[in-house]
Amino acid sequence: MSDITVGALRGLATDLRKRQAELTARWMKLIFDDVEIEHADELSAPQLADHLPRIFDEICLVLESQDMDSQEGAIEHDARRHGKWRWQQGYRVDEVVRELNVFRQVLIAAIADYARRHTSFDRRREERACRMTDRVISFVTLTSIREAVDERDRRLADYTGMLERANCELTLQRRQIAEMYETRMQVSRRVSHDLRNFLNVFATALQFIGRSPSKQESSLALVNRQVADMAALVDELGEYSNVLGDDSVLTVEQLDLKEFFHELMQLCGAAAQKKGLTLSGHVDPGVGVITSNRLKIKQVALNLLSNAIKYTTAGEVELAILASGAGHWTLRVSDTGVGIDVADRERVFEEFERAAADDIPGSGLGLAIVKELSRQLQGEIRFESYKGRGSVFEVQFPVVPAGGLG
Repeated sequence: MSDITVGALRGLATDLRKRQAELTARWMKLIFDDVEIEHADELSAPQLADHLPRIFDEICLVLESQDMDSQEGAIEHDARRHGKWRWQQGYRVDEVVRELNVFRQVLIAAIADYARRHTSFDRRREERACRMTDRVISFVTLTSIREAVDERDRRLADYTGMLERANCELTLQRRQIAEMYETRMQVSRRVSHDLRNFLNVFATALQFIGRSPSKQESSLALVNRQVADMAALVDELGEYSNVLGDDSVLTVEQLDLKEFFHELMQLCGAAAQKKGLTLSGHVDPGVGVITSNRLKIKQVALNLLSNAIKYTTAGEVELAILASGAGHWTLRVSDTGVGIDVADRERVFEEFERAAADDIPGSGLGLAIVKELSRQLQGEIRFESYKGRGSVFEVQFPVVPAGGLG
């Protein structure tokens, strides 16, 4: 290329820079008047101009140097941002293409006008300037479209992810509702069964009393025992119903674990002593104040301790509160009781499931209550048990719950 051609194109670039404000205003008017570019009406003048002034300057640099490669990085950067912003502003892909084509037409018309005003700027030089401008605008258009499509795909991926998460949550909620319905049916069946048994025993005892006054004392003892069992069942059903039906966000407060430990030992000491058991305890010096719902934590602990005392006929029950690494602590209750057979381990946390002999009173709701409360408190349950050798139940809780409780 001759020095004369290079000099002529530099003169064109200088002229375009002087007319940049005029040409930009002309382009904006054409865009606002174009009914095919609907979303332009929603933008202010600075929003509409976006990165085009920078691209305008980069076109002038290409004309001056006759070397697009040296400006390609900057042009690509601005074109990508232009495409992304246009998509965020609501533009369709065809609108992006159309407005850039109008930009090209304004520049080509400006080049033709320059050629008319400068006779030395012959047709060959005009055609070269138009080709360079077309090349830059084509590159800008392609890059902007790609970025707009990529932005659309990212948004679609985000929306798809949100829908998938919502679908998983909906599926989980439906499963929980189904499980709750089955639980309610099971409760109804169990209550009906136990009430029928109670009435049968009560009726039988009354018949014995009527037929044989000598059996009155044993019959009344049978009735009293049955009434006590029914009262215990009603109490546990009420407790379990409250646990399942409480869908409120749990309030949290600070709880000193050392004080909590001593409170539990005092509450359960009499029950253990009444059965001739030793209630021992250990609190880790490393534990301190935690944040949780105090009443629910206490409910978990008392259910585990009362279960341990109930199913232990000789030996001891131990309560331990331990530090569990960063951010967690563990409540552990162990006993030397009847233990749980391997075949029964999968079902001990289900409603009305019991792994003990029938002569040990209970409804089978204690561990179901522990399971549900632990879930609400973000706790993780682990246990080990062997038939005839006792059990160890552990629940690991966070020192501070993540995102609140519920």
